[in-house]
Amino acid sequence: LVTQDEFPRPSSTLDALAALRPAFRTDGTVTAGNSSGINDGACALLLASEAAVIRYGLQPKVKIRSSAVCGVEPRIMGIGPVEAAKRALTRSGVQFSSLDVIELNEAFAAQSLAVLRQWGIADDDARVNPNGGAIALGHPLGMSGARLVGTAMLELVERQARFALCALCVGVGQGAALVIERV
Repeated sequence: LVTQDEFPRPSSTLDALAALRPAFRTDGTVTAGNSSGINDGACALLLASEAAVIRYGLQPKVKIRSSAVCGVEPRIMGIGPVEAAKRALTRSGVQFSSLDVIELNEAFAAQSLAVLRQWGIADDDARVNPNGGAIALGHPLGMSGARLVGTAMLELVERQARFALCALCVGVGQGAALVIERV
């Protein structure tokens, strides 16, 4: 039983966050305060074919409309979701304007903002990570994709909404995206 999350730091202040040292370059802006924490976590999803749904009497909450993966120049790490999402949306026939929920893995705040701006979406668009992203929730390695899909699925069901986009950067210069629809 989990009684307390390992990541929140209620004693953090804006002054303390502003004083954090840059993580990668001495003149950089990426710090532990605007990066996702690496913590423990687990997630599981059941992915089933239509035949399996019928055979086992399953009650799906969403269906996959499309997916896409891509690679970009490794020197621009984190931007892979831009092209992956465009491809997934094109394959699904769904437009950005039709999305009800957008779950974007948030390795670093700067990386997430760059992706949103490339998509032409406002930094504070309420559809994006409505319950917080990896900076708020943590970033257990190896479970990001399942966490994004599970969170988007639950949000679609709760809102009685239709479409969600899940997108993440993977490794150095890769991106993956998935469009799901509530059933």
